[in-house]
Amino acid sequence: MNAARPGGFRRRLKGYFLKRMRHMITCKEFEDFLISYLEDELPAKQRSIFEWHLGLCRECREYLAAYRRTMEIAEAVMSESGASIPEDVPEDLIKAILDARES
Repeated sequence: MNAARPGGFRRRLKGYFLKRMRHMITCKEFEDFLISYLEDELPAKQRSIFEWHLGLCRECREYLAAYRRTMEIAEAVMSESGASIPEDVPEDLIKAILDARES
């Protein structure tokens, strides 16, 4: 996880404590499962744990919302040659998503 990301230290600390809960995942693991979650590819138990974490972690809810918004913007940009990306979307998030799509 990138410490430069807003709330990075708090997310790692919270993840550390959440991991000590039975069947819980850390914020880093949340990020690792994000694509599978969005593509509805997680087994039922993993999906339940993912959503439990999501319910407990405000930072991960915000991260998920930002990720979804960025994907919407990326799709709009790819479908419309004249579309532009709003300035409030973090550049590193856009780069990470575009890099992931290429690989």
